[in-house]
Amino acid sequence: MKKIGLLIAGVIAALILLGSIGPLIGMIISLAVGYFAFKEFVKTDSKFAKVVWVIIGLIAVTITASNFPAIIAVAAAYVLYLIYKNWNGKKEVAVESDDPFTNFEKQWAEIKKG
Repeated sequence: MKKIGLLIAGVIAALILLGSIGPLIGMIISLAVGYFAFKEFVKTDSKFAKVVWVIIGLIAVTITASNFPAIIAVAAAYVLYLIYKNWNGKKEVAVESDDPFTNFEKQWAEIKKG
């Protein structure tokens, strides 16, 4: 029953992701332009060039904000990742603790058994 729920949630998340692929691509491009504008703004010494890079950066931020459905696509991709991770229901193995009291309890239990 758990796998059916995961399958339904996965199909819904995949459809949302595919439906939002256009805004997602637009957001990725505008974030890349904004990052490039910021890097060039930091590099340049000319005041005119700094103004131009700020304007380009503001345009990129505006385009990024207008692609709000892309945030839903990112959330859907994260849900798909969680479904993929939990599909088999494998639990992570606990790491041995360095706590002396925990180790003592384990050793004491072994002594009682044997």
